[in-house]
Amino acid sequence: MRLRLPEERPTEPPTGYKIAHPVLSQDGTRAGFTGVSLGGALPYGVLADASCVYGLRHRAPHRRCDCGFHCVHERTAAEALLCTAEHRAAVLLEVLVLGRYIRFERGFRYARQRVRTATVGPCVCGAVAAALADAGWGRPGWRALAPSCGGCVRGRTSVSLASFARLAGEGLRVVAGSGAALPAADLAVPEGLGVPELVAEAALLQARLDWFQTQLGRLGERGPGGGRQG
Repeated sequence: MRLRLPEERPTEPPTGYKIAHPVLSQDGTRAGFTGVSLGGALPYGVLADASCVYGLRHRAPHRRCDCGFHCVHERTAAEALLCTAEHRAAVLLEVLVLGRYIRFERGFRYARQRVRTATVGPCVCGAVAAALADAGWGRPGWRALAPSCGGCVRGRTSVSLASFARLAGEGLRVVAGSGAALPAADLAVPEGLGVPELVAEAALLQARLDWFQTQLGRLGERGPGGGRQG
């Protein structure tokens, strides 16, 4: 006699939380995420189906395997994972659990998900992130991105938060978390007219111009021969 687990039939998809690294395709036309542990080698989009990472042909999630997407029930539990050194540059995802799932004490293992919101942490310097910039590593065909303020972007490949959301598609919201500057919520503007993206791009451009002006000022102080004028 086999023990059957109780089946749930929720009226709405359950909500869960997880962390992941944002990624940008090599040609810069697509955006997505890659996991921080099992399945991290397989980038996924905002709306995605899970498959067995071991190459087995069963449907995920399988009871005798650990395949499938994973998330936790509580936001605070996912945020705690961001404290570890290897996960500091990851982002916090709020996801809808779709399709078949297995419920555990702390979370779900499931077949299909939709990422609703990605919360980006502060830049490594502590300022609020204005962009996602090349993190210096990646997967074949994908560049991993990390939160960056306008001053720390410099010449790295980068996209604004609004541009990342647009490239990812499927209604994804990307918001900046807390940092040394004013929270992004204090700078909120009406959505639906393309204004948020223009504001983010303008802030990023202004930060780059400020950095170039600083460098030009230093060159002017040194003079044409490389020495300082005085």
